Amino acid sequence: MPSCRREREVNFPAAGEGLCYRRGGLPMDERLKERLLLGREHYAKREYDKAEQLLREVLEQDDRFADVHDMLGVISHARGNFLQAEHHFERALAINPGYTEAALNLAVTYNDRGKYESAREVYTRIKGKPTGTLSAIDPFARGKLANMHADLATAYADLGLSREAIVELEKAVLLCPQFADLRTRLGNLLREAKDLERAREHFDAAVAARPNYVPARVQLGVTLLSLGELGGAEAQWNKVLEIEPDNTQAKMYLASVVEHG
Repeated sequence: MPSCRREREVNFPAAGEGLCYRRGGLPMDERLKERLLLGREHYAKREYDKAEQLLREVLEQDDRFADVHDMLGVISHARGNFLQAEHHFERALAINPGYTEAALNLAVTYNDRGKYESAREVYTRIKGKPTGTLSAIDPFARGKLANMHADLATAYADLGLSREAIVELEKAVLLCPQFADLRTRLGNLLREAKDLERAREHFDAAVAARPNYVPARVQLGVTLLSLGELGGAEAQWNKVLEIEPDNTQAKMYLASVVEHG
């Protein structure tokens, strides 16, 4: 999932040193503060195992950090533990009802658990009025949801569940069809599943959305080669070299085509 909004700690300098305070004005234990900062750093680096251990230690001492619950929810969601993710997102919103990203995360989790009416209610609260369709969701929300589906796709792919990964990326692309990187990832999975025509469609769409997006052109060339369209493949790799003259993949693929003619 993408980076999440953090609650800001408030520092009140006193007697020549800064004390970190919780909400309500109580000073935070230094060891707790250190775990919280390290947990956030590991989370930002997507080092989820390290982050989870530290963030859970924080909650054992203080359950009132909305962003800690949101981060643990994201980690649980990425692992497919939607029930636990739901608990954390709901707790984050109980602490901070205005936490938009936690609300979006909760809505996605409700959808994944088949709680569609609850998801619609959350979307409605975020927008302040009924949305009705995906297209009515504001661009930030669509991007957030798309990236969550993409993160879940990664988790499925890491477990070898390519079909489930494809489904999640299709959801992501439906939300943000202009995201060339999502199209490219979906194209790669489809090609691995031997669905070359659909893979080609997504690579073509990625190139149309971002003509200078090199990964899409490289993979489109590979797909065209698999479809027996040698000239089209060469054209894509030559275009890559116009954009990135030192691109190793394009050079290698073109050399291989020449060698094996």
